Amino acid sequence: MTATDPALTALAQGWCALSLLHGRIEARIERALQSGHGLSVREYSLLDVLSRQYEGDGGHLQMKQVADAVLLSQSATTRLVTRLEDRGLLERYLCPTDRRGIYTNVTESGLKLLERARPTNDAALREALDEAAKDPELAPLVRVVESLNAPAAP
Repeated sequence: MTATDPALTALAQGWCALSLLHGRIEARIERALQSGHGLSVREYSLLDVLSRQYEGDGGHLQMKQVADAVLLSQSATTRLVTRLEDRGLLERYLCPTDRRGIYTNVTESGLKLLERARPTNDAALREALDEAAKDPELAPLVRVVESLNAPAAP
């Protein structure tokens, strides 16, 4: 392959389109969450991920797992947890079976905020996808995103 190979150019163009779609979606959701609930996209994602934990084996996520889920480094995730903990939305406690482990849970206030913010997130996502679907370059990607969790045809 060379730098002028049409296949490479098409691949790069596809990547640029995907990056553009992601940026538009994230910006729309960020504005909606900030204005409606005082949350960033990352804060919302962290609350959402942590709210899905459960008691029992494997139910609590380690910080590395949380960082991977919200697409941040471990240090950035720790800082984000600290900010949300300072706001009373998260709490940390020691693992009862391994004193080296620290768990993070969403507080009742955090769960209530997440519950109020979820429809805002979903509506902003829908609006961003609808807007992107009007762009011929992005429309195929929107269709793929929309089909990812669609029920299978009989």
